Amino acid sequence: MKAVTIPVLVGIAKLFSGATLRWVGSQPDTCQRVYFANHTSHLDALILWASLPRQIRALTRPVAAKDYWVRGPIRRYISEVFNALLIDRDKIRVHNSPIDMMIKEIGDQYSLIVFPEGSRNTESEMRDFKSGIYYLSKKRPDLELVPVYLNNMNRIMPKGEFLPVPLMSCITIGQPMWLEAGESKNDFLKRARNEIIKLRDY
Repeated sequence: MKAVTIPVLVGIAKLFSGATLRWVGSQPDTCQRVYFANHTSHLDALILWASLPRQIRALTRPVAAKDYWVRGPIRRYISEVFNALLIDRDKIRVHNSPIDMMIKEIGDQYSLIVFPEGSRNTESEMRDFKSGIYYLSKKRPDLELVPVYLNNMNRIMPKGEFLPVPLMSCITIGQPMWLEAGESKNDFLKRARNEIIKLRDY
């Protein structure tokens, strides 16, 4: 069933987003990566995942909020189709760390799509990044961290709307980065955020 649904879902996502995908300073690769992006729409994860080349898409899992994607049978099914890694934001504990869950789920095969701002941001400027991507990098320093700038996504499905609005958008994927030796959490998070901001000008 999924073999049939995936191309349909990918086609619908591309139709509504009109997304143009650009690689700046990096190339498509099936190596393990963490694609980290700005977050303005509930459809960000789906559209970015759908825009990736097929071989990469098959090995990439978007990290998404469980409370949104299990709300109703349609969303729940879509999250299963694009193999989302759902995080229960109400049950985050020291012994139930989302970072440990991500590391366990990706093993030595899968890549991730994450949104370091946390929740959606409807403002023009990105929020400061939460620390998850830093701790993920500390525990898996081998993972390539790839910045992604999503442009115009917030207008595809404005807040409060149930159905998306067809629109042209752009996805810019930048150069991989890694946590540097001795780099502090704050310095790393600022640097990662700036890598996305720099992609606005391409």
